[in-house]
Parts: sequence; structure tokens; C-alpha cells
Amino acid sequence: MAPHAIISYDDTQNDLDALMLGRILGDAGAKLTIAYVRHTAQLRRDREELAVHEADALLERGARWLDDPYVERRVVLSASTGDGLGWLADQDQADIIVFGSDYRTPPGRVSIGRSAQTLLERGPAALAIAPAEYHTNRERQINTVGVLPGSADEAAIETAFSLARRCDAQVVDRERGVDLLVVGSRSEAPAGRVMISSQSQNAVEEATSPVLVIARGVALHFETLVTV
Repeated sequence: MAPHAIISYDDTQNDLDALMLGRILGDAGAKLTIAYVRHTAQLRRDREELAVHEADALLERGARWLDDPYVERRVVLSASTGDGLGWLADQDQADIIVFGSDYRTPPGRVSIGRSAQTLLERGPAALAIAPAEYHTNRERQINTVGVLPGSADEAAIETAFSLARRCDAQVVDRERGVDLLVVGSRSEAPAGRVMISSQSQNAVEEATSPVLVIARGVALHFETLVTV
């Protein structure tokens, strides 16, 4: 079964980067859901109805950016974006949660925001993080998939080769000069959970390509295109 990716989206510039990375994963066969986390419910009915309308309109703008009017959209109510998206991933049995980088990140670099950091500590699904301003080039492709040396378990390696086959890309054992970097979870991580070493986290923060952190022991399988 193709992976299911939840894209964290709140209409900010860096979340356009998340949409772009989600689009790349969608082109590789992933099912996409755009999700917005509301942090509070309004006590007055009219204000709550307005908040619901605004959330729906926000997700509609995300769908238009993706050029996919039929993409699934979800609104989650949670005090924490990370917790809300983790809950949604559990509920929907999603495989990946996609984020943009922190809003202060220099162009072309990856920085782990607070919500993504929450899910790097025993989160229930793989995490994908886009570099800042990744959305400015809508013709991006994956030609080279890097595997972070020293971090990859079998699940990360299997994921890298599955994605490479789908994208007709090459897998390399390096973190620089690649179109996407795959990072494995620590051996101490519980099965099916994300947890990375400080060395891997430093490598993620120095990355100039999108990063895909794989949950321990759970490979992602991108279906190979069949040609006749």
C-alpha cells in the first residue's frame, strides 16, 4: 500500500515548502492529506462558526496551491500542533507527517521547528522536513536519494531504494549533493516510533535538501510505476 502523508499547513510561507515536499511525495505515489491544527475552540457560537469557516478556507487555499481540489483536508483541535498531528497520524494510520522548516531558517537550509521536534521524540510516523523556500521552484524532482551514513537501519535503506525506484533516482551513501536525505531512527527507539541521535539531528539541521526521518523498523514502500 502506498504511504499516506499528512502535510502540516497553516498558510505561512514555510508551510508552502511543506506543500511542495508533499507534492513531491504525492508524485511518488503517496496519498496526501492537508491538516490544520486549531489551538482553541471559541465559546460563542458565532465566533466558533467563523473559526471553522476560516480553517476551511485556509485548507482550500492549500488545495489550490497543490492543484488538487479533491485532496483530503482535516482540521484538528489541539493545544499543540505536534500533539494534534501525532494524534491524527495515529487515528488515520498515516505513515509520514510533512513540515516546513522553522520560520527563521535561511533559504535553502533545514531547521526543525517546535512541532516537528515534538514528533522526533517517539512520534508515531516518519517525518519529512522541507528546506526554507523549497516552494519557489515548482519543477523540483528527486534524482538522487542520500542515506545519512551511520544512521540507517534496514527500514531506512529499504525506504531509500523504494523511493529511488519510483522516481528513477540513484541511492548514494552521503548527505551532501542529494535531492532528498533519508535518516534512520536510533536502535533504542521503540518499534514504529521516531527517535534520532544528536549526531543525526545535527546532520538534519545542516541539510540543504528535504529530509525524511524513518520510524524504527517501518519501511515506506512507494509503488513502482508500471510501463508498457
